Amino acid sequence: MAFIDRLQPAPVGGGFSMDDYWVWCGSVIRGEDGRYHMFASRWPRTFPFFEGYVIGSEVVRAVSDRPEGPYRFAEVVLGDRGEGFWDGRMTHNPTVHKAGDTYLLYYIGATFAGPRPTAEQLVAGDTSVTGPCYSTIRIGLATAGSVFGPWRRQDRPVLEPRPGKWDERIVTNPAPCVLKDGRVLLLYRSNVPGGLRLGAAMAEGYDGPFRRLSDEPVLVFEGGNFVEDPYVWRRGGRFELLAKDMTGGLTGEKHAGIHGWSRDGVDWRLSEPPKAYSRRVRWSDGRVTEQGCLERPQLLIEGGRPTHLFAATGDGPGGFRLCSRTWNVAIPVGEAE
Repeated sequence: MAFIDRLQPAPVGGGFSMDDYWVWCGSVIRGEDGRYHMFASRWPRTFPFFEGYVIGSEVVRAVSDRPEGPYRFAEVVLGDRGEGFWDGRMTHNPTVHKAGDTYLLYYIGATFAGPRPTAEQLVAGDTSVTGPCYSTIRIGLATAGSVFGPWRRQDRPVLEPRPGKWDERIVTNPAPCVLKDGRVLLLYRSNVPGGLRLGAAMAEGYDGPFRRLSDEPVLVFEGGNFVEDPYVWRRGGRFELLAKDMTGGLTGEKHAGIHGWSRDGVDWRLSEPPKAYSRRVRWSDGRVTEQGCLERPQLLIEGGRPTHLFAATGDGPGGFRLCSRTWNVAIPVGEAE
């Protein structure tokens, strides 16, 4: 059965939202307490969405008794720790996993010097801080023996840009897949003049070092089509992937999700059909809405299979820059026939 056909109606009132914050990037794991813990990004809604995340995002934890939520805010997990750290002023893109008894929280971080810009400065288009801060984005890892922490952040990123290569600007959108033998496949995104591209790396252990599996980008499609926001998991001897279709040229719908697979993490093929999810969401009360955005897909996997799809979503006519509200939605995933 195609992945998109396994999606069930999203429970009304589920997921995670906060009235005074932009909420994004929801990744869920079942904790040792038997409850469900979502690691998400948030930043004040007084800031413009994009510029605000670059200089103000922090990673938080929210909790629910049920995988679909609703999730309630519990604590800030990765907050501001000072401009002297590589991730000192911004954390974002959390994705939570487990290796043995260790919880793994991969994320991106960045830093800048001096005071945080005001909302008025950002609205006025002041890029004196956001530009330099964006250029410092790297991928990091925090670990803990409990879902409640304490979380140990590393002093250096686990993946950095490569000077003179296609991924020389930034590395972002971490998508780790922890294998049974302890190795970790990591897909990531960088920016090139022609658009966004994904790379692949592998490490013998969860904390690296990561080595590139290909010197060039992976998931390169003809016709100028490209994807971002990957999520990778292992099933039946192969890797599977969800990602955001940036142009709509792969799925027929701009910013819908693709479903792909690979034997080695480098050579990726689109599934048939390629569409994994749509911005048209069915709700448990019978409504169908076309969301302004539905991205950063993450899965809850229990018993070896995906049970819930989590995605950052928002209102508006399309695209996160036009949203007035964002939150993380939970969509149950049925079993494959």
